[in-house]
Amino acid sequence: MTQNSTPKPFVEVLSGRKLPIPPIWMMRQAGRYLPEYRAVRQKAGGFLDLCFNPEFAAEVTLQPIRRFGFDAAIIFSDILVIPHALGRSVRFEVGEGPRLDPLDSPDKISTLSKTADFSKLEPVYEALRRVRSELDPKIALIGFCGAPWTVATYMVAGQGTPDQGPARMLAYRHPDAFAKIIDAIVDSSIQYLLGQLKAGADVLQIFDTWAGVLPPREFERWSVEPTRRIVAGVRAKAPGTKIIGFPRGAGALLPHFVERTGVDGVSIDWAAEPALIQERVQSRVAVQGNLDPLVLIAGGTALDRAVDDVLENYAGGRLIFNLGHGIQPETPIAHVEQMLKRVRAYKS
Repeated sequence: MTQNSTPKPFVEVLSGRKLPIPPIWMMRQAGRYLPEYRAVRQKAGGFLDLCFNPEFAAEVTLQPIRRFGFDAAIIFSDILVIPHALGRSVRFEVGEGPRLDPLDSPDKISTLSKTADFSKLEPVYEALRRVRSELDPKIALIGFCGAPWTVATYMVAGQGTPDQGPARMLAYRHPDAFAKIIDAIVDSSIQYLLGQLKAGADVLQIFDTWAGVLPPREFERWSVEPTRRIVAGVRAKAPGTKIIGFPRGAGALLPHFVERTGVDGVSIDWAAEPALIQERVQSRVAVQGNLDPLVLIAGGTALDRAVDDVLENYAGGRLIFNLGHGIQPETPIAHVEQMLKRVRAYKS
């Protein structure tokens, strides 16, 4: 829905072009490894205060673009703004992560609102508008949401857990009740993503961080099908929208995810098997990834070798260079610069 027609390398790859030098950005590129981010975070106070302050959220979105010249900016927000809009209490405790009021029984699930209050998300849209107005036309702006399964795991347990056992158990014992959570997230996410497109996003990404804990049957029901519904729902109102999926840890189920959901690109983590990805995934869609965030901390020859491995494995097809998950706070800025220099010197 953006009016800007300037070609953007990031969007071109998702549209079917292979570029000689892959576009590059990093998940969580606006974050604690940057001193300028830490300064704004201190001014903002709490994490959600930062997410819902359009001036601050726009500023931290733009900081890594100014410093590194990435090919895409991703709006600074969080996947748990949807539960917030659905009327759930969402808070972030320092050193503890998110906390919500658990929806851990069918009786509690019956209290969940079916419709979101999107006025609560207006600050995110305003931040997108501000970023788009300041961003170089060649740089893509990414909007995003959490996938229904991953968002639901936090809503059920009230926090993150090592294997998201509470949500898995609830889905086994009370699948109809659990489906009500999924349905509310699907419907709200479609509207939220459409709002992000209207505010200036060029591309959308759906983060399913906890997809990898699901067995195949549950992966189909709780990860693939809800993502497919979001993709179809967005494109029904905004045909041609470019959407990236990230079912982290999906492994051998990734080709099925790509086929069923209709995404234009898929993020892969650092454990992905190159032959599988090349033959059954990258032959159909763009691939985004998949540098190990820990090797970015390590630096040196290990980093050079790991960057080269990603390029040798995937730059022969459509590739968006990225990490296999988010950048870690202790990552040295010099190592990000080392990575960028090596990727941009690549000759396909």
